[in-house]
Amino acid sequence: MKGRTVALGAALLVLVSGCGLTSGSPMVDDVQPGSIGRGQPLKGADLTVVSKEFTEQLVLGAIMGIAFEAAGANVLDRTGIQGSIGAREAVTSGQGDAMFEYTGTAWITYQGNSKPITDPRAQWEAVRRADLKNGVTWLPPSRLDNTYALAMNEANFKKYRTKTLSQVAELSKKDPDAVTLCVEGEFANRADGLHGLEKAYGMDIPARNVTQMDTGIIYTQAAKGSCTYGEVFTTDGRIRSLHLVVMDDDKHFFPNYNVAPVINTKALKKWPAIAEVIEPVTAKLDNSVAQTLNAKVDVDGEDPHQVALDWMKKEGFVK
Repeated sequence: MKGRTVALGAALLVLVSGCGLTSGSPMVDDVQPGSIGRGQPLKGADLTVVSKEFTEQLVLGAIMGIAFEAAGANVLDRTGIQGSIGAREAVTSGQGDAMFEYTGTAWITYQGNSKPITDPRAQWEAVRRADLKNGVTWLPPSRLDNTYALAMNEANFKKYRTKTLSQVAELSKKDPDAVTLCVEGEFANRADGLHGLEKAYGMDIPARNVTQMDTGIIYTQAAKGSCTYGEVFTTDGRIRSLHLVVMDDDKHFFPNYNVAPVINTKALKKWPAIAEVIEPVTAKLDNSVAQTLNAKVDVDGEDPHQVALDWMKKEGFVK
């Protein structure tokens, strides 16, 4: 699931016990303070920015690094770590100083909870409190919420007129053959995936109506109408480019995956200006911004770092 959930026993990670991170290169963007970083409050700081390996994380990692550069920091780029656990361990161990992380990932995967907190702010506060003992500090969250959803193409939307998951549940009872799903294998077998969704909404989707496939294929198959509904991630740029219609999770079943900066606490205490530098950038992030930036990479084939730099300049954060 886009690096959110990883078997804790997985050993093939970029970060290996006793070995540390082995990749990385300095960020060398020629940027100056715009609306952030004035007075260069991070001048003299050596900060390592990390991220996971999927598109959104690569863009977010670059955004964070560029913000720190504008504020005067020397930034080491160690974005693109394989899997959530590796990126997480980099920051908790101090081999990395900062990253953008998802509240739901921390609450469920790292902190071992099974029931999400419905209110996004309360979810962030709970994660923040629990993680202080782990040596990391969560800064204020964004509105960017990269969670699960079901989506359909415009033709099927016009045919079935479902806007919410409750309406999908009603359709599945009224016309069982109408509700066919394309989902990832992990989603099909997780308690907080398809099984939990069916229980929460009172659905009973026949196994013959569920097809498991790789993430990228789901979007194209849903766009073609090969399945009525495809499992998607709410910030994926392909939702917009393929004109998919996302169903509202009206019972708030899926966890909140709001993005927030996560900083190694020792690094934050040494360089408290990190918080003031990154906060305005975080506040600007939402699902629409994420879909646009992700699409530039996944649909248009642009470089994630360049996409991040262009956006930072466009928003006036840096010059």
